[in-house]
Amino acid sequence: MQYCSTRGGVRGLDFRDVLFSGFAPDGGMFMPESLPVLSPDTLRSWRGLPYTKLVVEVASMFIPSQLIPRQDLEALVSAALSGFSVPEVVRVARLKDGLSVLELFHGETLAFKDLAMTCTVRFLDYFLQKEKRRATVLVGTSGDTGGSAIQSAKGLCGLDVVVVYPRGRITPVQEKHMITCLQDNVYVFAADGSSDDIDQPLRRLFADQDLVQSAGLMSLNSVNWSRIMIQLAHFIHAYLQLSGVEQGKSNAPLPELEVVVPTGGAGNIAAGYIVKQMGLPLKLVAMVNANDIVHRTVTTGDFSMAADVTQTLAPAIDIQDPYNMERVFWLLLGKDSTAVKNMMEEFQNSHKHSLPENHHKLLSHVLSTGTVNDEGILDTMKRCWEENQYVLCPHTAVAVWHHYNCPHTPGLNRCYIATASPAKFQAAVQKAGLTFDLPEAVQALDKLGTRYENLERSPNWCKDWEDRLREKIQYVSSARRKTE
Repeated sequence: MQYCSTRGGVRGLDFRDVLFSGFAPDGGMFMPESLPVLSPDTLRSWRGLPYTKLVVEVASMFIPSQLIPRQDLEALVSAALSGFSVPEVVRVARLKDGLSVLELFHGETLAFKDLAMTCTVRFLDYFLQKEKRRATVLVGTSGDTGGSAIQSAKGLCGLDVVVVYPRGRITPVQEKHMITCLQDNVYVFAADGSSDDIDQPLRRLFADQDLVQSAGLMSLNSVNWSRIMIQLAHFIHAYLQLSGVEQGKSNAPLPELEVVVPTGGAGNIAAGYIVKQMGLPLKLVAMVNANDIVHRTVTTGDFSMAADVTQTLAPAIDIQDPYNMERVFWLLLGKDSTAVKNMMEEFQNSHKHSLPENHHKLLSHVLSTGTVNDEGILDTMKRCWEENQYVLCPHTAVAVWHHYNCPHTPGLNRCYIATASPAKFQAAVQKAGLTFDLPEAVQALDKLGTRYENLERSPNWCKDWEDRLREKIQYVSSARRKTE
């Protein structure tokens, strides 16, 4: 299993290489040079597997045993997923009228990011310990990724973590999961801008190969292939639980499952499309809030950013740069790296690209979309409670809106991805006229001390933020060398 950049400038890397990388040196994203095939027999044989063992099976398709022996892989995944609040790690809520919600939020920070983040950090720590070295993780977050990265890596002797979040654009619980972590290997910045603004200086830092090499700089955003790889298991687990596939019926055709995903940076939807390419019979629906670039791209071919990011009740998907769509485009265009490079460089330079008619047709054939405003989010939360006494987080409501407003195809089962607990979004829950008791661990955050630094808006803010972050990364790297 070897990996390459979606833009063609790098090939022949192994899992360890891409694990320790952010964006590829040519600005692209890492993908397997060829995808393994999920045969119907393999899928049926996995039918009764616990989630943790399913993750091991999926990861072993992309991580050769020469890099991580099977016994070590099993131990790493088991340890990573051992701290979740339900024994099955993820849970399916089966509600009225065929509404099935895949709960991915039972980790420490109550968001789906914990599933892939904990595994990815364990993989990193495994290699760092073997190689007796350290690395610096640089993370920009729209809300959930930062807290998950911090909680997964805090206190680890091999990793330093630098996180940047958009001040005033995330919920108090999301913020507290970051700024209450006082471990010596964690550094948090609150930026006066959007998550898309934060991405700009981060891309420039990752493009500085001298800095990347000297500081051991890497990403834990869903830029990192390992995050996407673990997320493949979400879709396979949903399929095995809800599609109606049966063990042992080798001659029967595999049924299709529709999976509806709240979408921002498009990591989850990219994972869904990858596993569909591998042979999983999925019908994919990406649901977005008022930041509707993915919806416009699929419906009209207009892959362009709006002038500003719109703040909504679903802040973790308030994103106008769905960077993981690059992985989707690469697969969609038959791994044509030149076409992807031209498309994405135009998009990054001008913030817009119009899909050619044949590309638009290909995309609309494999992906459906919808868009939901704040009123629709609240209406969905209210209706789900009235009919099921079940509280949705606002991001999950973006997906579940589809259940109440789009006709159900007879015979086609559906799954809705629940990306976070409503406990993280109390203001939205209250705005919907609902209540949700906060877990004790969330209540305890109010009693903890805080530590963070501000990144103020200035006339030359992007360069200023880049310089501040570079200075911190170099300081961390220098301090680390003095202790080695």
